[in-house]
Amino acid sequence: MKPVAPRSRDKLHLSVAGDFEAKILSGALGIGEPLPSEADIARDYAVSTRSVREAMQILETKGLVKRRHGGRTTVVRDDVTQFLGTLTVTVRQLFSTDAEYLVQLMAVRRMIETEVVDLLTSGGGAMNAGVGAALEAMRTARDTADFSGFVDADAAFHLALVHSAGNQILTVFYDNLYGLITEVIRITSRVPTKSLEAAWAEHADIYARIESRDGEGAKALMRDQIDNSAAYLRVAIEKAKAAKDKSDD
Repeated sequence: MKPVAPRSRDKLHLSVAGDFEAKILSGALGIGEPLPSEADIARDYAVSTRSVREAMQILETKGLVKRRHGGRTTVVRDDVTQFLGTLTVTVRQLFSTDAEYLVQLMAVRRMIETEVVDLLTSGGGAMNAGVGAALEAMRTARDTADFSGFVDADAAFHLALVHSAGNQILTVFYDNLYGLITEVIRITSRVPTKSLEAAWAEHADIYARIESRDGEGAKALMRDQIDNSAAYLRVAIEKAKAAKDKSDD
């Protein structure tokens, strides 16, 4: 294991922590793998054992390692899921105090999903079976005028696209917000006069463009769809505020 040379003497523990974090997140250090002893790390990085202990404390706080008294520090990278889950709980708490954060969620969705489309159309991945299955479920819901089923299938379509990217961290993050995103889709779908037929056609067009590797076209459609939903969401928020103000009078 060749360490990265520390950049400054007053931040040695940060350099050590950063190097080990990169190795853990990249998979170079696997889950359950014990780290070298503090003495060995200190020697390899030319730092004090105190700096090593401070570095391990940072990694443990991030949920990347587990320190055991009298034993070796071990990689527990699956705790990254718990860390991201905690992050999304914090985000949900913000949503509950200010609905404007929901509009910001749509901006995050746009950034994530347009990049996913770019990846899938540039040869970096392929749509999994869930995308087509969700599109078919939307078609069925359209034909039976099943609004609730259509919304669920709509959300599943976007979820399956994100899963198709094959990025585990992104998948965990999106999964944690999935329920909230579904509710946002449910709210925004009730604002416009757009029919289920038109909504299905939009998704079918995105699907077809991704399949044909039309990256720019697919990204433009995805961007427009999410931006329109954000606009509908803002209308819904304003209506809810107006109704609340009226009831408070």
